Amino acid sequence: MRQLDAHKDATGVLTMTKTTNLFRFALAALAGLALAACSTISGEKLAAAPSSASDAASAAPDYLIGPLDKLEIFVWRAPELSTNVTVRPDGRISTPLVEDMVAAGKTPSLLANDIEGALREFVKTPEVTVIVSDFSSTFDQQVRVLGEAQQPIALPYQAGMTTLDVMVAVGGLTEFAAGNRAVLIRGQGEDRQSYRLKLDDLLRKGNIAANVPVLPGDVILIPESVF
Repeated sequence: MRQLDAHKDATGVLTMTKTTNLFRFALAALAGLALAACSTISGEKLAAAPSSASDAASAAPDYLIGPLDKLEIFVWRAPELSTNVTVRPDGRISTPLVEDMVAAGKTPSLLANDIEGALREFVKTPEVTVIVSDFSSTFDQQVRVLGEAQQPIALPYQAGMTTLDVMVAVGGLTEFAAGNRAVLIRGQGEDRQSYRLKLDDLLRKGNIAANVPVLPGDVILIPESVF
């Protein structure tokens, strides 16, 4: 009977040892995968994110006006022609002396040029400025946060927005977040760039140098720590 009990004990210890070894192996494998994922995205080495708004803006395409965007249209020396309009669902706008002009798919500067062309019939050398005062929050104009944020969400982009603004909006990092291995993905297709973010340094150490600008369409991925 004692021999049988001893055999059971030995088997239990052996099984526990195997289980522990397998668990350790799995953790090591996950750690390796996490490190590989953080060092590259689709084979791309990660660079530091642009530290200034001008550097960030140079990496982004020009903004294209979309349906439901709100526009401020200013005609110099002609306040009666200046107005605020919302782009209709069909992508068109109507302003004083200009009816049913297509706005969607144009940059603000291109739309301003088109309005100038239409006004030349009525105004000598018109000068028009178009400002997008409120975005329609399409995917191209959102900043999306995925992974170990308290509230992973998509935020409407606002001019001058930084990673600190984004992290405040999502409630910060979870206790399991690997903030210094976070990644910012900017652009699509061949123009896509991936950047390293130092969110732990920013939020937990107060390193303001880690606060970098974000742009419309940016995606921030925050991985989980591997213990």
